[in-house]
Amino acid sequence: MTVLVTGGAGFIGGHLAERFVADGHDVIVLDNLDPFYHLDIKRHTIDVHRETAADGGGSYEFVEGDVRDADLVDDLVGRADYIYHQAAQAGVRPSVEDPRKYDEVNVDGTLNLLDAARDTGVERFVMASSSSVYGKPRYLPYDEEHPTTPVSPYGASKLAAERYACAYSEVYDLPAVALRYFTVYGPRMRPNMAISNFVSRCMNDEPPVIYGDGTQTRDFTFIDDVVEANVELLTNDAADGEAMNVGSTDNIEIKTLAEEIRDQLAPDLELVYEERHDADAEHTHAGTDKAEELIGYEPTHTIREGVSEFIDWYRDNREWYEPLVRES
Repeated sequence: MTVLVTGGAGFIGGHLAERFVADGHDVIVLDNLDPFYHLDIKRHTIDVHRETAADGGGSYEFVEGDVRDADLVDDLVGRADYIYHQAAQAGVRPSVEDPRKYDEVNVDGTLNLLDAARDTGVERFVMASSSSVYGKPRYLPYDEEHPTTPVSPYGASKLAAERYACAYSEVYDLPAVALRYFTVYGPRMRPNMAISNFVSRCMNDEPPVIYGDGTQTRDFTFIDDVVEANVELLTNDAADGEAMNVGSTDNIEIKTLAEEIRDQLAPDLELVYEERHDADAEHTHAGTDKAEELIGYEPTHTIREGVSEFIDWYRDNREWYEPLVRES
């Protein structure tokens, strides 16, 4: 089968494309190589895909282009059996500065893909949504019945995109699923995320920087668990038309996370605190009962296990990865 992965040179999309190629599928990656973070991380991901294909996996094709290009999207979707739509303009804080760009990429780009998928008839359309759709918690953990009242343009754009996907599933009988990710981390992750930042700084005897008082909590989800949820949707139709959470079912204070990383790598360092950004969520915590019921989702990594695994990977890949993290 042929799988189109948009944003497939990025973090989550890159891991999905790598897994699909390794499993013997023919993979087309569409990515515009947006320099939101250092492009050499994305180029390294593309190299990993090509090496995986050369080692006897499925075929791999990289297409540099944008989901806002409707003609290109039509062509690529017409060649695909499955669409895994991971492309997006990322970042809660930057969305406050340029909300219209987030609408153009995350909403209009998604509509281009949905229109093409509706007209060609793909097996399934799986899209990346976000815990940012929930906004301020009325209760925790978030379940899918929680009100969706995003507090950032990024969250609003992801909510609009997933609602379109679910509406197309209902109106046009297009099998579509939206996965609401909760702060995904792991190898090749974005350098401007808390975990990669804390690890990099501690590795270089620099104190972790915490925005706010550190009592904010996050549900950090290890990339392997996210990949398994997506792979299950190749063969499982129980979630068609649904949006559902993909998280770790656990959460941790940012201060505690920084202390855990500091204690493993540089226990003598003091934590540093700076002003918190208004658009940042205070707390996130995923309820995953729906995903467990529909697709058998069960996360396998606690935050401490996942962070330890990331630190091991960081050490093994420090030569190429660390300079890119520290330049970002």
